[in-house]
Amino acid sequence: MRNLGIIGTNWITQQFVAAAKESETFKLTHVYSRTEEKANEFAKEAGTVANISTDVEEFFSSDDFDTVYIASPNSLHFEYTKKAIQHGKNIIVEKPSFSNRKEFAEIEKMLQDSDVYFFEAARHIHEDSFNKIKEYIDQHRQELSGASLDYMKYSSRYDLVLDGQEPNIFSLKFSAGALYDLGVYTIYDAIVWFGTPEEVHYQPEIIATGADGSGVATLKYEKFDVNIIFGKTKNSYIKSEIYFGKNTLQFDNAGTIEEVTRYEDDKVIPVDINVQDNPMVEEAKAFYDIMENNDRDKFKELFGYAKEVNEVLNKLREDAGIIFAAD
Repeated sequence: MRNLGIIGTNWITQQFVAAAKESETFKLTHVYSRTEEKANEFAKEAGTVANISTDVEEFFSSDDFDTVYIASPNSLHFEYTKKAIQHGKNIIVEKPSFSNRKEFAEIEKMLQDSDVYFFEAARHIHEDSFNKIKEYIDQHRQELSGASLDYMKYSSRYDLVLDGQEPNIFSLKFSAGALYDLGVYTIYDAIVWFGTPEEVHYQPEIIATGADGSGVATLKYEKFDVNIIFGKTKNSYIKSEIYFGKNTLQFDNAGTIEEVTRYEDDKVIPVDINVQDNPMVEEAKAFYDIMENNDRDKFKELFGYAKEVNEVLNKLREDAGIIFAAD
């Protein structure tokens, strides 16, 4: 097992630490938080004894972990990642990794002069369901004729917006909004399954904070379009679909795929997939295996996806006129 330090004491960090423990890949040894109380509470809930830091320089200077998991607000990912590289720590950063292409380019340049590993935590692309869909697409790519992807979940934090407040996940100061929260899942879907689009467009629903609460994106490819709906201000129960002429691949949503069905020649064929209780288990295994086996080819593949996703997110924001403080 590798030793793990974490930044961010929220539910997603708890889930990753639990997945790391279940998969016997990473052991939590150090917690950074702005308050000692939160850090101690997190370690206690994780069922481990860990060192605590409330000073970020002290945290990164520690030699009790070799990999850091960063799940802070989006706008802070860049500075924490820079510090991690400077201190020789491997990095797992929650998606989206950075606010814009300028930040991504600076990190890419720093990584060229470093041996550390960098991973964007797009957990769903490591799941069996995602890769079963990819296998089907690869086998039927000649017939591929488009897709409709949906990922819409009402956020309880939107209630705060309606009450006149500005929570982090709906704040341009923190590089947030629907596109950079749930939309990033769907952009990963498109990049990994279909490749880089030739043209992108985004029509957002702008809420009181100035951020996008939901929206509709179109990714145009040479021979087909991918239409995407995502948002955090309403719930949707629409299935996502990928089209192959008269045949269709259908799944429950574009971010958490637990059911996949093939429709071929009017036949309904359920696809057998393995769904983990903790959806981050396969992600933790993938990152651990790459580092343990020094698999630079797989690392470069994942980094390439992250770079393409960052670029598409930037283009969608530019098309919609959404500007972050980090820009």
